[in-house]
Amino acid sequence: MALTPFHVAVQVRDIDEARRFYGGVLGCQEGRSARDWVDFDLYGHQFVCHLNPQLGREGRLSSHFNPVDGHGVPVPHCGVVLEPAAWEELAARLKRHPVEWVVEPYTRFEGSPGEQSTLFILDPSGNALEFKSFRDLAQLFAR
Repeated sequence: MALTPFHVAVQVRDIDEARRFYGGVLGCQEGRSARDWVDFDLYGHQFVCHLNPQLGREGRLSSHFNPVDGHGVPVPHCGVVLEPAAWEELAARLKRHPVEWVVEPYTRFEGSPGEQSTLFILDPSGNALEFKSFRDLAQLFAR
């Protein structure tokens, strides 16, 4: 089966703040939008931010953290598997911005099946995002 783009929608506390983060920090192109939502092209995938007025301007979502390779991985989270060069470019871009790191860029499971470069950040509303890359994409589901 051919790989097709995914669609994911998250809640945010402020649409303009989401635009600044996803457009300005992550560099995503904006697609359709309305007063209470905005689409972004997240590496070819449809990522939608929906306003949740109950969060309030200072409100944030919270995550549970599970231990993975010595780091607390936020749950829930979503993200994209990138080619190594794109992952390196994104990691460098994020280091130039004041982002909230959960897990700074590193390689996990070194020398094991599924070895991957990964990083986790939080958007301003507390949504956890993971971006990862495999030296060998065939290892994506390796045991």
